[in-house]
Amino acid sequence: MSGITPSGQLATLTRTRALTGRESVAFLRHLCWYFGCKLLVMWDGGSIHRANEVKNFLADGWSEEIHLERFPAYAPELNPDEGVWQHLKHVELRNLCCADFDQLSHELHLAVRRLRRRPDLIRSFFAGAGLDL
Repeated sequence: MSGITPSGQLATLTRTRALTGRESVAFLRHLCWYFGCKLLVMWDGGSIHRANEVKNFLADGWSEEIHLERFPAYAPELNPDEGVWQHLKHVELRNLCCADFDQLSHELHLAVRRLRRRPDLIRSFFAGAGLDL
């Protein structure tokens, strides 16, 4: 899971298993703690984003701090965060062959660190999605 800001910041959450609504809530809490302000979160319509855990979290008062908007269904090209994963898969980790899952996790961690050092590149993902900021 990841999120980017127009200023070029990148937040990520990775796990060794499939992400759930519980992890969506943990990610939203982390974003609130990290940015310390009201958030506008735009995300796809994935089932983990529509989970009861997320609905309950927002109903418990967090909707005053976090406003959620969904991207249109079947339009990943409109989501600038897709640029993160395209870059990681097709540039940073291209032609990578790992001996095991632990090595892959380590390589992904290093690739994310490299990308975080490139706010200009992260900002370009907004332009790539056709969003002028």
